[in-house]
Amino acid sequence: MKILQINKLYHPTIGGIETIVKIIAEELNKSEEYTVDVLVCQRKGKRSEEIINKTKVYRAASWGKLLGMPISLDFFRIFFKIRHNYDLIIIHYPFPLAALVSLFIPSKKLYIYYHSDIIRQRKYLLPFLPFINYSLSNAKKIIVASNNLKNHSPFLKKRDTKCQVVPFGLDINYHETDYITAQQIKLQYAPQTNLILAVGRLVYYKGFQYAIQAMTEIDAKLLIIGEGPQKAELDKLIAKYQLQEKVQIIPPQASLKPFFLACDIFLFPSTERSEAFGLVQLEAMAAGKAIINTYLQTGVEEVSVDGISGISVEPKNSLALNQAIQKLINQTDLRQEYGQQAKARYEAQYTVETFIKNLLRIFQY
Repeated sequence: MKILQINKLYHPTIGGIETIVKIIAEELNKSEEYTVDVLVCQRKGKRSEEIINKTKVYRAASWGKLLGMPISLDFFRIFFKIRHNYDLIIIHYPFPLAALVSLFIPSKKLYIYYHSDIIRQRKYLLPFLPFINYSLSNAKKIIVASNNLKNHSPFLKKRDTKCQVVPFGLDINYHETDYITAQQIKLQYAPQTNLILAVGRLVYYKGFQYAIQAMTEIDAKLLIIGEGPQKAELDKLIAKYQLQEKVQIIPPQASLKPFFLACDIFLFPSTERSEAFGLVQLEAMAAGKAIINTYLQTGVEEVSVDGISGISVEPKNSLALNQAIQKLINQTDLRQEYGQQAKARYEAQYTVETFIKNLLRIFQY
């Protein structure tokens, strides 16, 4: 079976959707039964073709991005040149540009991987709405990562019978060097107190501003790993509340595994439904860490469940975050119990093997 995945960007670009596209391509390309290629756009620049870990990647020429979407005519040129080579085509949404080419994909070949609704820029969707709706109606299957997204998305509620829920999975293995590095990280950042970890791009919907405000009157260290447009604003907030000793922001790291092992609590304070799943939660769960997340009516609170693997609170609520942090700091047994149950959930439901097995079941149906 020859499969084409269509997305905005591809590895080495870092992002949740890009990670999933890469996992699907590389895992299926390990088998002689499948050949998976990828069609994406350049961030900016000329067309290129390359092979990355047995995956052929077509990168269409692009003039850059506008409102989060690549500006590319070359994307259409490549698509029309190669579209007949594939038995199955997966379009990863949100990507309005790809909705235009869905008109030229037969229903029996078209699968939509619906990752999230567009929230902040939804008013710019209007010209694309007819094409998005057509593609969702025409697709053989719509794949989503959570029941919450299926049930609450305005695009998916009326197409309930066509949706198939396949939670994501990651391949996470910890080695001796990770544990050694984790000890060094703990000594560096929080040698005599609890270490709270948060990871993600420094953008509005990640909710880091509420996490920072929640650290007042807490005896612990919050370490945020990420970069993005909100960095200066978050630094000012740390200074405003005089939390320089309690909160630190560092840039993305080559490997996050030792940081997950080093932390005592993983904090995931996202505020908008743009956060549709939260792959980093799986990394924390695999490390056996209790998680504090938010109720967003997405996969976030389905992955780490309140009262089982951690605590879920109302979004944009610093007081609720503060109380949840205090509870897990003060109740060590409860924190450890949540961490053990988090690891068990990861191993039972969110490994890459389970993810690919469930995905192939849909393709073969």
